[in-house]
Amino acid sequence: MGHTEADLVQLLHTGPFHLALRTALAVRGLPLQRVQHHLAHRGVKVGVTSLSYWQQGARRPQRPESMKAVRALEEVLQLPGNSLLRLLHEDAGARPEAERPATRSYRSLVEASGVLEGLLAELESPGDGGLHTVGHQERVRIGAGRELLGRDSQQVVRAHRDGVDRYLAIHRGDPGCDPSRVEVRATENCRTGRVRQHTETGLLVAELLFDTRLRAGDTHVFSYGFEDGTGGPSREYVRGFGFAGGQYVLQVRFDEAALPVRCRRFAQASTGAPRGGRTELTLSGRHRAVHVVEQGVRPGILGIEWDWA
Repeated sequence: MGHTEADLVQLLHTGPFHLALRTALAVRGLPLQRVQHHLAHRGVKVGVTSLSYWQQGARRPQRPESMKAVRALEEVLQLPGNSLLRLLHEDAGARPEAERPATRSYRSLVEASGVLEGLLAELESPGDGGLHTVGHQERVRIGAGRELLGRDSQQVVRAHRDGVDRYLAIHRGDPGCDPSRVEVRATENCRTGRVRQHTETGLLVAELLFDTRLRAGDTHVFSYGFEDGTGGPSREYVRGFGFAGGQYVLQVRFDEAALPVRCRRFAQASTGAPRGGRTELTLSGRHRAVHVVEQGVRPGILGIEWDWA
């Protein structure tokens, strides 16, 4: 969507801060990396990710050094003095966001957290995406070669801020996975947008676009999946939870030519923590599947692991 100088003048008068900042960046034609460079020349250090969060409305500058950065932004973007700072103070009295659960960073949930954060920054995604999960049902398929064939998800999310219109789905294959060959499927109430991947770690991030913009408190139901089959033998499936609350159902189904000898449910507080909460799971003979149901998930990691003969 194109922005004009008139749009910018209007938003500097009415706000909110994040829309005014985003419009100023667009009108001046400055990518975030160049803005960061200009700020650094003025002795102000601020990350591209933080700038992205500010223009998305996911975070607000609050600390003294952040306020210094906003004042410098006014100079870089050739805006009237105190125009952005004034909007920040006025926005403080705006309608509060919908209540959201406590959150956990990706750094504690994903081993390759630095790579993941880089992929999310490329997609200009705020840390939590403005959504938290109310319910999630996931079905994982293991093939005859003991490989992860794919997985399917149906998810119910609730927005805790206005204007959310997408979800970022993360897939990490088993060792040997080639993310360039992984297919993303948007099957219900969403469509595939941009996709970013990292070959060395087998990480893939897919943007799933909604056909509506959610307001704080709105819910959305959508389904999607990943077709993989490119990695080596799979020995577990894990899911990281940044937010507490909501129901999670995980089912793992095995090919009849490759059945495990033992399956267990487990939980972890973080990637570096020991695994606990182990529970033996019985493989159903007819459907060759095991599952776990968590009525109220906690921030951390939950999964199913299995042993091959």
